[in-house]
Amino acid sequence: MLPEVSLTAFGVAAARAAETARADRLFADPFAAGFVRAAGSTRWADDLGEGRRAALVAWINVRTRFLDDLLLEACAGGARQVVILGAGLDARAFRLAWPEAVRLFELDLKGVLEFKHAVIEAEGWQPACVRISVPVDLSEDWSGPLLRAGFASGSAVVWIAEGLLAYLSPTTSDSLVVRAAELSPPGSRLGLTLASARRLNSWREAHREAPDGPEDYLALFRSAHAEQAVEWLGSHGWQAKLFDVAERSAAYGRPLGQDIAGGNAARLVDAERR
Repeated sequence: MLPEVSLTAFGVAAARAAETARADRLFADPFAAGFVRAAGSTRWADDLGEGRRAALVAWINVRTRFLDDLLLEACAGGARQVVILGAGLDARAFRLAWPEAVRLFELDLKGVLEFKHAVIEAEGWQPACVRISVPVDLSEDWSGPLLRAGFASGSAVVWIAEGLLAYLSPTTSDSLVVRAAELSPPGSRLGLTLASARRLNSWREAHREAPDGPEDYLALFRSAHAEQAVEWLGSHGWQAKLFDVAERSAAYGRPLGQDIAGGNAARLVDAERR
């Protein structure tokens, strides 16, 4: 069974499996259904209303396509290292058409990666690049294990943090972005997803009594709010461009209804190391 800590990863896999079954799919992930089967359930986000669930599915699908494109563009431009922070059940190592010599590092908790490895072994899947699993807690030192796993800090890299920062404290999020910059030569890329205002408010309520709660909330708001995010990333050496979910979905040929587009304030980020 899937470790409880990765229920979010299961939800993303379930959404990707459903998208792959569509004739007008934004991407193809033929591996997602295997992860869903292995998790022993097809139910997810049942506590959400129909409108919120539809918005969540749209968000997952658009960000998946956005980050797929970013990764392949960065590798076409010469990057041969990919780091997926909080990889969960991501199958990009298997499903994308990677150039030769790409090494892809997947960072996540040990239990998540062990479950993932068991599914991969049982299914007999083979990666389309050199795939390296690095079990770490991203709230602790993750760069040391990454370097010991063979990451070359002097070579171009593209980082992905998909659906991750909303689950980290602002201090940890800031540290992650800083450390990634320190390990990245100029021209490296960083793909991020940023939380919506609803997610931020939930975080604020959960940490209302924390000693540093208000300050941390303000730091998180600055990093997630569109205008502040560019400044925040810029202060750490990343030149960022932000994209709206509805705009990207329309660009991919699937305009969102106003009921979905209007309620989705999350943002997509493509940043380059200066």
